[in-house]
Amino acid sequence: MALSYVTPIVLLAISNIFMTFAWYGHLKFGSKPLIVVILVSWGIAFIEYCFAVPANRIGHSVYSAAELKTIQEVITLAVFAVFSVFYLNEQLTINHLVGFALICLGAFFIFKGPLG
Repeated sequence: MALSYVTPIVLLAISNIFMTFAWYGHLKFGSKPLIVVILVSWGIAFIEYCFAVPANRIGHSVYSAAELKTIQEVITLAVFAVFSVFYLNEQLTINHLVGFALICLGAFFIFKGPLG
């Protein structure tokens, strides 16, 4: 069923948005005490887990664990690229884009199956 293939991807995308904020959102608040940003990040990460765990549980019925991890990594790159440009106001360089493209090429081989 198509929903079995799409639901994990949607849940992983949502979880990655939360995780990106948990890991990198505090960079805009460098003056806040480290313990405060750690605790806030843990709270955000808890929400992320509420999406990631069901995504992997549901997804494992139609994807292998390696495929789920690959999907998650590609989503992470896309979310991070948007986040770094629009939230952190950082530029993506050609080097970043080439590196991301090579990772996506690796994802292609995960889903392609055995060579030969």
